[in-house]
Amino acid sequence: MTKQELFENIQRKKSFLCVGLDTDVNKIPEHLFNESEDPIFAFNKAIIDATADLCVAYKPNLAFFESLGLQGWEVLERTVDYIRENYPDQFIIADAKRGDIGNTSAMYARTFFGNMDFDSVTVAPYMGEDSVTPFLTYEGKWVTLLALTSNKGAYDFQFIKDAETGEHLFEKVLKTSLAWGTDENLMYVVGATKAEMLTDIRTIVPEHFLLVPGIGAQGGSLQEVAKYGLTSTCGLLVNSSRQIIYASSEADYAKAARLEAERVQAEMEQILFQANLIQ
Repeated sequence: MTKQELFENIQRKKSFLCVGLDTDVNKIPEHLFNESEDPIFAFNKAIIDATADLCVAYKPNLAFFESLGLQGWEVLERTVDYIRENYPDQFIIADAKRGDIGNTSAMYARTFFGNMDFDSVTVAPYMGEDSVTPFLTYEGKWVTLLALTSNKGAYDFQFIKDAETGEHLFEKVLKTSLAWGTDENLMYVVGATKAEMLTDIRTIVPEHFLLVPGIGAQGGSLQEVAKYGLTSTCGLLVNSSRQIIYASSEADYAKAARLEAERVQAEMEQILFQANLIQ
């Protein structure tokens, strides 16, 4: 998917919502285990069907699938295939946080872009350029590079300052990685709980898309994220996971997920309208 196609989807749906599929076998409604041979896929399918017209992206978190072994990988493939077949306009992000020496990263890239039809994969930049560029060799695919995360441990390394330049480590990551890709194949993870840093981030990457987790259950503010991060092509994919997919643990879980997604989408529509990005 191109950057322009992504922006057109945002305009058409009046939404820049990404729904995170953090599907925890211990949290899905109990009745699914009695009604379905594949309760995890049944849960994913119902959530997707309930929210697809309200979001522009899905982000399966691989940890929740890998923890189930072979069964989890099969459910992940079924989930991606289902989205592709039924909602082909969706941008699908593998939240895998890969990143290793070049030949290993090449195999990770083959997994998600060659064997599975993801649009993007989250990549950790700690090992540098040769751990990231193998993912950028696939035409029409994206790297979503970790830059400034929303967890409390972000302060352990990401805010370390260079004694000479006064530059934070996350700023160094942004500046250095600009040479690896473009705003057509490289976006960045910036946590919603760090929204006040978006002004500085936008001086470094003014046109790149940002994947922003942390609204909802983690306490980030959508209005703050939009205030500091919005661009002329929106430039934001704001993720909500638990707030949407676990809005209810009862039989009405899909309906409840839709209601929560509608609430977020309505707020996003207002933001886009006020920014003159939609009519």
